[in-house]
Amino acid sequence: MFSDLKFSTSRGDALILSGPNGSGKSSLLRLMAGLLPPARGTLRRDGEPITDDPVHHRSTLHYVGHLDAVKPVLTVAENLAFWAGVRGGNAAVEAALKTFGLARLSDTAARLLSAGQRRRLNLARISASPAPLWLLDEPAVALDSASVAVLVELIDAHRAEGGTVILSTHSDLGIKDAMALALDDFTQVNPF
Repeated sequence: MFSDLKFSTSRGDALILSGPNGSGKSSLLRLMAGLLPPARGTLRRDGEPITDDPVHHRSTLHYVGHLDAVKPVLTVAENLAFWAGVRGGNAAVEAALKTFGLARLSDTAARLLSAGQRRRLNLARISASPAPLWLLDEPAVALDSASVAVLVELIDAHRAEGGTVILSTHSDLGIKDAMALALDDFTQVNPF
């Protein structure tokens, strides 16, 4: 894990977390999403600890982790509608399917999708319903170069509208003006 880690972001920022496997990138994203409690310290958003109103905090972010949140028995469109419905509000399911090249697969059972198609479906959640903060854990895994370009365009557009993106990656995605945080600089050495 890491220690003495301090950073901040503002609206419109992109922060790229880097470091070798096991340096804490995924754990930090889960902490920021409110899925893990910190062992020490406080995570703040807009000056307030995220633990003060965890329901509100989670309602204002998208977390996309390593595991694709895809239900195999549902169709592609049903999966996306489900996740967009969980967030409430008006969901742009059709537009998100089109953005990620999944419209022609909308009636296909998710269990029949390739790894890249499942990943694109999982990422379509970020464009189907709005959230100001995107936490993306290695979002380009299993994506072809065209899909990576779509993702980067979405990130750029989200930032232009005042959204914030924090993501982990092992490769250069070409995100303009992104800040970098190397977690291996904060990793505690475990003697065991």
